[in-house]
Amino acid sequence: MIGIDVQRIDSHILDSYVLDSYVLDSYVLDSYVLDTLMRDLVGHDRKPTSFLVYLWLWAEQSKDNSPVGRSYQEIAESVGISKSSAQAAITWLLRRKLLAVTRVSVTATPSYRVLTPWQRPTPQRPTPQRAS
Repeated sequence: MIGIDVQRIDSHILDSYVLDSYVLDSYVLDSYVLDTLMRDLVGHDRKPTSFLVYLWLWAEQSKDNSPVGRSYQEIAESVGISKSSAQAAITWLLRRKLLAVTRVSVTATPSYRVLTPWQRPTPQRPTPQRAS
């Protein structure tokens, strides 16, 4: 049995994923993902599998903060959807610029990087130089 305890602070905190009394992980999820992106992908675009694939890729990427190298079949099995649904979801997320993909060669397994275009990078202030 999987227990999910969801709390809302400044961002959504998905905490205490418990499977057979093992704590698997804790994730801090930007409120935009549940408040806006879910509604946009599921309601407006009518692509609920795209949302599930986005969440799964995001969780995989957050484990070691590196791109996720998985085939369509591996993604499909992990999310619980068909391979063609995984392919359609990836295509949609790439079109929406929510994912970036890199391939070493045409036949290599791609690596996906989850993008968060709603988060603007914080500008770095130049450090003041001291006169010598």
